[in-house]
Amino acid sequence: MEPLLARSVRLEDDGVHVLDRRNFPFEKTWVRCATVAEVAKAIEDMVTQSSGPYFAALYGMVLAAREARGLPRDEARARLDRAGRLLVATRPTNNHLRKAVAAVLAGVDAHDDLEAGALAGAEAGDRRYRDRSRRLGTHTAELLPDDGAVLTHCWADLYLTETVTAARAMGKRLRFVCTETRPYLQGARLTAETLGEMGVDTTLITDGMGAAVMSTGDVDVLLTAADRVTMDGHVVNKVGTLGLAVAAHAFDVPFLAMVQAPDRLAPTAADVPIEHRPGDEVRHTLGRRTATDRARGLYPAFDVTPPRFVTQVVTDRGAYAPHGLADYYVGDVHD
Repeated sequence: MEPLLARSVRLEDDGVHVLDRRNFPFEKTWVRCATVAEVAKAIEDMVTQSSGPYFAALYGMVLAAREARGLPRDEARARLDRAGRLLVATRPTNNHLRKAVAAVLAGVDAHDDLEAGALAGAEAGDRRYRDRSRRLGTHTAELLPDDGAVLTHCWADLYLTETVTAARAMGKRLRFVCTETRPYLQGARLTAETLGEMGVDTTLITDGMGAAVMSTGDVDVLLTAADRVTMDGHVVNKVGTLGLAVAAHAFDVPFLAMVQAPDRLAPTAADVPIEHRPGDEVRHTLGRRTATDRARGLYPAFDVTPPRFVTQVVTDRGAYAPHGLADYYVGDVHD
């Protein structure tokens, strides 16, 4: 049975329905977004996270096409461009939103009917993401031990579920250790829940325990997704990844970072904007205040791990040394 989070965005006649990850798994509720602006707001407000925004953006663009129905072609296309910019601006660090918008616009430009083209582009983008995630999971599983413990940080969505599925098909026996991932507790609520749903041996630790479990030899590999990987091998991911990578380096634990492809539009880390969310989010947990008003909150949502702390970057085309990512694109125009 496919985990619920793997199908957490649906396009319906009345809008885009998004599983509310802020309350998952304690509540399984869906937020209906009737317009592309409401989809953008849902992404910005963290209703959906990890790869969820990619699918929300795909189908949000379909809503934008519906909203542009009846307009002259040029005016409708301009409206779609504006909708795409709105969606991309919601979470600027991860480049999945940019790819989702590009997939839909490619469909629009290839069809006479705006709405049909948008839907075709969204469905193609959906299939492509899932296919590439499946290949990525297989290449990652090949690098994992036959019997061992994997430490992960934050949620990898299809990346992680496809890795688990592939590892099982290879006869591997893996145990997972998940950080809780403050302040939204994605690791505690999303990663651990879905691994448990898949029947995987799962242990939850607080964010401050990663170095400790690596120091005792209880972890064989550190494995995370990456929101973006630059061409010079910097891994941009949920804040906290850097600290775990440094600890892994200190205790000779390999660090594998998963991404479908390195980003040719980001030659270096300086080319990736790091999203800073409101500091007040650090002073709350699941809607409840957990810190004093006497302290300010600071919340850089992502951090950057230098390539010297990265063992391999795993892509849908296999694993590469962080300084060898240019080889991914040799001979083609793959994105």
